[in-house]
Amino acid sequence: MPSWTAADLPSFAGRRVIVTGANSGLGLHTARELDRAGASVVLAVRNLDKGQDAATTMTGDVQVRRLDLQDLASVRAFAEETDSVDVLINNAGIMAVPYAQTVDGFESQIGTNHLGHFALTNLLLPKITDRVVTVPSMMHLLGTISCADLNWKARPYSAWLAYGQSKLANLLFTSELQRRLRAAGSPVRAVAAHPGYSAT
Repeated sequence: MPSWTAADLPSFAGRRVIVTGANSGLGLHTARELDRAGASVVLAVRNLDKGQDAATTMTGDVQVRRLDLQDLASVRAFAEETDSVDVLINNAGIMAVPYAQTVDGFESQIGTNHLGHFALTNLLLPKITDRVVTVPSMMHLLGTISCADLNWKARPYSAWLAYGQSKLANLLFTSELQRRLRAAGSPVRAVAAHPGYSAT
């Protein structure tokens, strides 16, 4: 199978890309490569200081904006202040953390990894011209979605199973979003891109 690296990225000149969680890890590396490819990159981060530090490692048109996926009011404000975007990369996430709740009362992993991105994607969808990329995990194989107990109130909390639930939700959302986009004749595509095991 032929290999593919960031060096194979086509030019992104004239295209605007939003990357959530772009101040570290996969999000930072993704943002850097898109910057090198000429994209106008929006670093959507919870911590603006860390976002500004990340931006100093890039040389092109880079904007740092606050986005807290654990707070739907923050998600709404971010979307309202966004004029247009070509590509949305739903990368931010938390993994196997102790039980906590989002501002809106959701278990933190389903709230951050799925519901925050679900809201962001739907609010931005009328402004997206090309694609929505969501970063899943093979841990979705551990996941089952309990609609009756999404927030782990009626069963013992498992950090890894909660993470798997959130990653399974990512995949199901992406699949259904793509089905609906195709049915509507939209040129926008929804894809999930598993990064594999990455040392960042």
